[in-house]
Amino acid sequence: MALSAPLLVLMLAGQPALTTAVADDNPRADAIHTLDKPIVSPDVATDPPQSPPSPQQPPSPHDLKEPPTPEHTGIRALFGNLLDDFKHIPSTQNVFIIAGGGALALAVHPADRTVNASMVAHYTQWNAFFAAGKYIGDTPEQVVGSVGTYAWGRIFDQPKVSHFGMDLIQAQILTEAFIEPIKFATQRERPNGSNHLSFPSGHSAITFATATVIERHLGWRKALLGYAVATYVATSRLHDDQHWLSDVVFGAAVGTMAGRTVVHHAADYWAIRPAKVPGGFAVVVTRSGSHN
Repeated sequence: MALSAPLLVLMLAGQPALTTAVADDNPRADAIHTLDKPIVSPDVATDPPQSPPSPQQPPSPHDLKEPPTPEHTGIRALFGNLLDDFKHIPSTQNVFIIAGGGALALAVHPADRTVNASMVAHYTQWNAFFAAGKYIGDTPEQVVGSVGTYAWGRIFDQPKVSHFGMDLIQAQILTEAFIEPIKFATQRERPNGSNHLSFPSGHSAITFATATVIERHLGWRKALLGYAVATYVATSRLHDDQHWLSDVVFGAAVGTMAGRTVVHHAADYWAIRPAKVPGGFAVVVTRSGSHN
């Protein structure tokens, strides 16, 4: 995967556990509060004036809590969630991601041959630097890292870690489910002429899927390394003359879509409420629940 399993686990260990606050009754506080009340004669009416009930206010974004990490992260949960993921694919968010990725791939398509020729011309100079890219972004290595993260959480009784590993596995399965049919449908020849499975880049897609899952679980700051590694892997495919620029651009879009589809429950909390402004009203849309 884009990051090693131990590093991902260490990153997760620094995250606070999701808990729900429970208010406790405090009889001492009630007793103290009672002493502050004025003592009046029973003959005097003590009922306070009734005030009209205030209209119900919309919930504040700070009151919206993220759901706790699911307790069950076994094989049955994996396949159950995977079926749920496929149901979430037809969404406005995914349409924008794929449409944007397709438009960008189409825009850079005229520069495909120029970019690859430049990368290949400096092959010897950058060979050592990009040598690891084909291994980091390979599907077996990515799956091993994800399964290792999941196993760590199960063995050491860390549900948050195992849930994270399970989301990585689901994102990689979803990515492959999109990439392979597109490859066989388009039959685009690779720059080096080895076969006709160039579009889109699987290495680019699966590493961007991993980086997106990291971002959804841990926030943008801790996902920067994941996205940096994914960009490195995508660039290495150009250097190795395995893909065109438009291949890796659209592959990144597919991986991003897969990662966001899988973690559709971790950072999608929105509050919509009216607000009075000078001269009228406005609708305030607030996002909460992110891990930034």
